[in-house]
Amino acid sequence: MKPRSHSLAAATVVLAAAMLAAGCSSSGSGSKDEAGSSSGVVKLDFWGWAPGYDQSVALFNQSHPNIQVTFDKTASGSKGGYTKMLTAAKAGNAPCLAQVGYETLPSFAAAGALTDVGKYATDAKGQFADWTWKQVTIGGQTYGIPVDTAPMALMYRKDLFAKYGITTPPATWDEYAADAAKVHAADPTVYLGDLGNDAYNYAGLAWQAGAGWFGTAGDQWQVSINNAANQKVAGFWQGLLDKKLLKTDPSYDPSLYSDMASGKVLSDVNAVWDAPIIASSVKDGAGQWAVAPMPVWDAANPVYGNDGGSATAVLKGCGHAKEATEFATWMSTDADSVSNLIKVTGIYPAATSGLANPTLAAPDAFYGGQTIFDVFKAETAHINTDWQWGPTMTQTSTDLGDGLGQAGTGGTTLTAMLATVQSKTVAGMKQQGLSVAGG
Repeated sequence: MKPRSHSLAAATVVLAAAMLAAGCSSSGSGSKDEAGSSSGVVKLDFWGWAPGYDQSVALFNQSHPNIQVTFDKTASGSKGGYTKMLTAAKAGNAPCLAQVGYETLPSFAAAGALTDVGKYATDAKGQFADWTWKQVTIGGQTYGIPVDTAPMALMYRKDLFAKYGITTPPATWDEYAADAAKVHAADPTVYLGDLGNDAYNYAGLAWQAGAGWFGTAGDQWQVSINNAANQKVAGFWQGLLDKKLLKTDPSYDPSLYSDMASGKVLSDVNAVWDAPIIASSVKDGAGQWAVAPMPVWDAANPVYGNDGGSATAVLKGCGHAKEATEFATWMSTDADSVSNLIKVTGIYPAATSGLANPTLAAPDAFYGGQTIFDVFKAETAHINTDWQWGPTMTQTSTDLGDGLGQAGTGGTTLTAMLATVQSKTVAGMKQQGLSVAGG
């Protein structure tokens, strides 16, 4: 893994300045905890959407009678969950705990929606991969506990690959394009893969290619969504769209899983947590699916992408930040909780102890008895952890998702979309009072 301390330090300076300029307090209600928690049972609300979180909460409640957590399932962050959280924080009635992706944490920090729990989290820091801890620390303040990382891979129908003459899954993107053409030539109703409208899945493709979106120089943000590296990624996928070699079902839509079940979509390039989603959505395919490494640009120098990873964040107004941090740390490090999150949520643990969890070595019946986490483990050392998220990802991801959907229907091209998203992102950052170069 590459060190990212220099770019992160610069980014935190820029973000901290932006928070001060916006008049936002990043300390939340930490002062409420100075006198300690009130006597009796401490009750904490936790908002999130991931499957399996409720089961980890139940495990915690069984073993912690003095702290009881209620998990309330919300829409996913990109489908309204983050808006609900930010609105609640602004109104002063947010839950103590929230599932927040690493990519969105800087936006929450800039909005003053988080509580600094650094004084409670100090002992936990050494239990996590260094780069994941840096994802929850902004401007010297720690806003939550890491849960997972999200290496990407190729989930595919091994029986149908064989049917169409694909003897081994594509190891490079050139091979992927060739296999897509082979499949579609054999049956024009069948597609190797799908290009959906998930902005963060697309971010993982850019991440793999070293096509960063944000950086900092001095006291300014740099936005590079439309640079040459990003145009290369967009051009590759646009080429497949132009040749009608990709299905364009919306990401995670029932139509996608229907196409997978009927053998019309043969694979999905996605994050580790997509493996259980496919298993639960295409149940009749049990034993027919497998997991292979994500195709790479250069077989001699393989680099992989990361699509997600999240924290259990402590929101503004939490009157029990100490107990909230205790729960968040427990959820990410307790062996039984981590086992549950691996099996049900499909996480790849951020806690170093979690990487030795025996659940990662268990064969998966849906994937033909394959030990699928071996694939993600092998990839992890080849993921560039220098990727940097920007401070307005809620807007950027919405614009990108809209553009991906339009490209899928022919309303725009992926290469043109990048220029649009670049322009809107810069405008949005300036509107928030951020110092940003370019346009």
